[in-house]
Amino acid sequence: MNDAHFLRGERVPMTKEPVRALVLSRLQLHSAETFMDVGAGTGSVSLEAAVTWPGLQVIAIERDAAALALLHTNRSHFGCENVQVIAAQAPVNCDLQVDAIFIGGSGGQLSALLHWSLEHLVPGGRLVMTFILHENLMQALTLLGSLPVCALECVQLQASSMVALGEGHYFKPNNPTFVISCLKEGNHG
Repeated sequence: MNDAHFLRGERVPMTKEPVRALVLSRLQLHSAETFMDVGAGTGSVSLEAAVTWPGLQVIAIERDAAALALLHTNRSHFGCENVQVIAAQAPVNCDLQVDAIFIGGSGGQLSALLHWSLEHLVPGGRLVMTFILHENLMQALTLLGSLPVCALECVQLQASSMVALGEGHYFKPNNPTFVISCLKEGNHG
């Protein structure tokens, strides 16, 4: 989905289209029943997942009031009745077992979120995270090295978009983004 389709705010983060495409590919939601988006922001990942797979149960967790307003507006705009919004700071208390989790924002709670995610993923469930800060990337990789995960992959994605400049054009770069994906150890089923 094109980024222009989402209502956005100045200070509300959004996973941009090139990163979102890789994230959704790594989540492998085509065979999932439930998906959690932690730090949902504008809801770009949650909503594209919900539109692409209408039978998917999507839980979007967001703590910021401005982001929640945008998330609700975008949810209504796309008619995504399969998206449940939880207004809270993750990790949240819940009894759900889900097939996939995306962490787009950790709010300084990365260690707690990784442990919480593995508690709520089914065996073989997919965990995907994005980072722009090297420190958070390194912390995540270090933590994952001691947790029950497998098929760990990390990709740096650098995308630029063509924009007008006077009578010409140039490619305006987005922030480099690191995408980590892995599976919770164990067999799904």
